[in-house]
Amino acid sequence: MGLLGSILAVAVFGGSTFTWYRRRKQRIGSSLDAIDGRVSTEYNFKEASRRKSSSPLISLEYANGWDPLGRGQNSGNNSALSQEVFESFMFNLEEIERATQSFSEVNLLGKSNVSSVYKGILRDGSVAAIKCIAKSSCKSDETEFLKGLKMLTLLKHENLVRLRGFCCSKGRGECFLIYEFVPNGNLLQYLDVKDESGEVLEWTSRVSIINGIARGIVYLHGENGKKPAIVHQNLSAEKILIDHWYNPSLADSALHKLFTDDIVFSKLKASAAMGYLAPEYITTGRFTDKSDVYAFGMILLQILSGKSKISHLMILQAVESGRLNEDFMDPNLRESFPEAEAAQLARLGLLCTHESSNQRPSMEDVMQELNKLAASY
Repeated sequence: MGLLGSILAVAVFGGSTFTWYRRRKQRIGSSLDAIDGRVSTEYNFKEASRRKSSSPLISLEYANGWDPLGRGQNSGNNSALSQEVFESFMFNLEEIERATQSFSEVNLLGKSNVSSVYKGILRDGSVAAIKCIAKSSCKSDETEFLKGLKMLTLLKHENLVRLRGFCCSKGRGECFLIYEFVPNGNLLQYLDVKDESGEVLEWTSRVSIINGIARGIVYLHGENGKKPAIVHQNLSAEKILIDHWYNPSLADSALHKLFTDDIVFSKLKASAAMGYLAPEYITTGRFTDKSDVYAFGMILLQILSGKSKISHLMILQAVESGRLNEDFMDPNLRESFPEAEAAQLARLGLLCTHESSNQRPSMEDVMQELNKLAASY
């Protein structure tokens, strides 16, 4: 049964442990961020070399001189970004304007109080999602901002939305992040589907999405070459993007490294409102890898139930009473799934969302359990 299986049995079926489960309603408002995107075409490095001759910035000055990508800011042996990496990721404003048709409303994918996201066609013909972030939302310390950009360039995994490049414009007072485009929207669009008004995910697709999300988080939490361990901090169904083959990609990974503290805090409001924020944050004010585990557990339970809002007590009762189909699982599945597998996944979701962070498994343990389930079914 294994260590995680033993923990599951004790943690989930110890009914008294969960009677106080998630009773505190977090009094934080709601605010949703925009969408990011994905594209399969590899980055054209010849195009990058050609870009070096044109300035990424226009010449207008701002009072505080904020110009993190300006000439000279990234020079020297101690620069946050090596010159080679810096140039390979660099776009200029002209390219951004051409790709988005001068930021046409027709290409607007989403907008929030922090950023806007536009769909764009790059010079190589590939589709991208271009996130426009106001200068006022970014770290004012240019060295810290560059460190954040460097972090984004280090993230490379099949279950993370890939950063293709960036640009900062003093004239517009904005930073632009160019991401690959993911065509099938985000996971939130597949929840709360009623009366065949939307696309219903098949069971195999749901299991595949759960596994892909877990792999992406395991990658973030691990150290890999120059990439340090990273806590996402803002996982939600909205941040899970789905491609043509229903493979998931995590959006906005390490994006908090670019934002001011006020913006980071404001983004927590949406997480709290939807139930993704781990309860210990209210008392500690700190994020750990177990914070991401909690959010993953919430997403897992949402995928099983097909609902954006869930009740842990209801799930626990459904598992214990053997009424998982009737009281918890998405009725759109029409019971066409292995009930034993669904029950084990529900237990895993409950364990990941345990009130106590010490009782939650690590994402590596979660991945091991998911691999065992995959081998069994």
